[in-house]
Amino acid sequence: MTDTTASSSPDRPVKKSGKGAAGAKSGKPGFFSRIALFVRQIIGELRKVVTPTRKELVNYTIVVLVFVIIMIGITFALDYIFFSGVSWVFGGGGPVDK
Repeated sequence: MTDTTASSSPDRPVKKSGKGAAGAKSGKPGFFSRIALFVRQIIGELRKVVTPTRKELVNYTIVVLVFVIIMIGITFALDYIFFSGVSWVFGGGGPVDK
């Protein structure tokens, strides 16, 4: 096997030198340029945001409220069932005698 074949095999990735020409930095941007890039990316993502119309917003609100009401009903039902079961097992359903 030659050096070229051995270095390009999938089992052995080719090692790259961390230094560029004449020993320059590895190309990592500075602190403030990273902050500026971050802000530019935030602005770019915010431009992609589509605000819903009033009709869509009302529809989403109704869906969320119906879902919350259903979840409250399920939670209440399970709480009542478990309370009744625990009261039946431990006999704590009646008034307390002094």
